[in-house]
Amino acid sequence: MKAEKVIQGRCITPGEVAIIRGLLAQNPSWNRSGLSRDLCERWDWRNEKGRLKDMACRTLLLKLEELGEIRLPPRQRPAPNARRNRQITEVPHDCSAIEGDLSPLRPLRIEPLGEADDDMLLFKFLLHRYHYLGHRNCVGENLKYLVRDQAGHPLGCMLFGSAAWKAKSRDAFIGWDRQRRERNLRFLSNNTRFLILPWVRVPNLASHLLSQACRALPGHWREKCGHRIDLLETFVERERFRGTCYRAAGWRTTAPSTTPAMRPSWAMTFMPINPSAAAPCATTITLSSCANPIPTHTSINGSRFWSRERISVPRRCV
Repeated sequence: MKAEKVIQGRCITPGEVAIIRGLLAQNPSWNRSGLSRDLCERWDWRNEKGRLKDMACRTLLLKLEELGEIRLPPRQRPAPNARRNRQITEVPHDCSAIEGDLSPLRPLRIEPLGEADDDMLLFKFLLHRYHYLGHRNCVGENLKYLVRDQAGHPLGCMLFGSAAWKAKSRDAFIGWDRQRRERNLRFLSNNTRFLILPWVRVPNLASHLLSQACRALPGHWREKCGHRIDLLETFVERERFRGTCYRAAGWRTTAPSTTPAMRPSWAMTFMPINPSAAAPCATTITLSSCANPIPTHTSINGSRFWSRERISVPRRCV
């Protein structure tokens, strides 16, 4: 490697690549897990909860190998993703129609799922079976919600994960350069899956769930991942959807996506959700430099803050 390169959000220098090569040469009996843990400890590479970023380091090593910079030892067991991507087991569930007004279903239960929760298998199966993009596994930080009504009937699923690495329209709105994006991308989350189950036909439910999730997610994310979230984003496939529920919940739409992994037919929408802290301070999201500035903001001691915006759900959402 002739110059430093950002991989997995970490700036890797030629000197660090040389250290990795040296470790591989000096420890031929090491497996990939041992190498990644050693590197995490050397670099003190941890998340906000203090845990070693072992999986991120393993992905970094794989990318270095793909670039031809290192040669990893052979795998000693199947890759974890191979187990995660195996056929999802069918989970019995009630498909009885749920129709009518939203009021009798409230209060809705929007609680985050842990990997050991009983509802996790059902969550994965519902997304796999009923979401048009399907579902296999999650990479990086994420939150999963299985939404139920007050009687405990499943209504839908919501999955929030890591934000897109690059998105021209989003980055132009925020007004950040490459260095600021790389430093602060962790404060953004992408709504990668949103599913209302096909037998649930309740006007305003989708936009209500989105607005409720915006209120609940910051605390859940901090509890699980150890840091704040200031902005939510998602991509809407315009050839399939109009994105009405996102707009009804207060999300803003930018220009069509020019993200490398997305086709131009996808539009990006976003929602600022941090009303009381810099989002994430004037060094990251500078409202005055936004291409489409949000008018609801105030200035406190020279720093720009998002203001709390009351989300109103229209009587009819079509």
